[in-house]
Amino acid sequence: MISNFLGGDNNNKDTNMKSSTLPKDVKGAVSKCRTSVQNALEKRMSRMEINFPVGTKFGVESKNTKKKSKKQTMAMIDADGDTALMPNKDEFDTSDRELALLFVDMFQAVGGDAISVVYRDATLAQIAKTRWKDDVGSECTVLSVDRKTKTGGGGSIGGGKKKKKAMGFAAKMAEEMGDDTSGGGNSGPFRLPDGCEVALFVAPGPKELIAAKRICEEVGMGTLVILLNARLRDYDSSTTNDDITNYFQDEFESIFHLSAAPQQDAPGCLLHRSYPDGWILARNVKVGSPKTFAAFEERPSGEECRVAYEGVEIGDLEQGVESALENVASWFS
Repeated sequence: MISNFLGGDNNNKDTNMKSSTLPKDVKGAVSKCRTSVQNALEKRMSRMEINFPVGTKFGVESKNTKKKSKKQTMAMIDADGDTALMPNKDEFDTSDRELALLFVDMFQAVGGDAISVVYRDATLAQIAKTRWKDDVGSECTVLSVDRKTKTGGGGSIGGGKKKKKAMGFAAKMAEEMGDDTSGGGNSGPFRLPDGCEVALFVAPGPKELIAAKRICEEVGMGTLVILLNARLRDYDSSTTNDDITNYFQDEFESIFHLSAAPQQDAPGCLLHRSYPDGWILARNVKVGSPKTFAAFEERPSGEECRVAYEGVEIGDLEQGVESALENVASWFS
């Protein structure tokens, strides 16, 4: 059982790390991610962050799904640092959902009743239940932080719209977080089911991170909590507060990270880490595989990425071809 071999020390980090190496394709990336998670579990870590490129097509959902990609791809940035073939919302959601399914399958040994998959809202949760019903290895409890549902036409007695009662700031925050003190609607703040040993928060936003922080404090270190595609550093001070951001950056270890580097500092570059190895920066090139040009023991800041990028020597041939549009999927074809 997860709780039997996870301890309370979440700061057990290796000091002599070697650099990560880039996976060649999605299959290789998933394999590396599994190994990284296993390494972290052996170090008794119970707070993990996992990030894959936006819109990654894992191709793991049921074959009954109507639209099935023939090729697994990781689409992210082109050689100029611009977004290439940016996925639409459905592709975004599918990618997040398939990553969650991979993790559900990974932890099936603890039993489906001990695994909770947490979505932002009930709609995403329901889609996951529907899509996964025929998948082997998908036993789990699917939940949503926002449990408020909207009734269709004819749902209210007496006709007409009920006037919404004016609410103060505290009441509004309570409603947002599911703390319904009005006697109706939700039955209190979001909670994990009793006996949950693995909690997977799928692409949580700022509001869901508040709930995740509270959950972490409630369940303790004996419950494994994993953030999937949270992309914590994409939030600015206008969407979340420093306390929440600092909490997750301090308490959660980035176990597997594969995504675009800060593009204003290192355009067209990829940032990768696979625990317990260090971080690397790689450049996308028109000809050949991405080229690693910098390595770090800790996650580099934007300034460190900029300094490393500016120090790269690019040959005349590469300068002539790197301006062409190149989807990152071709790196892993």
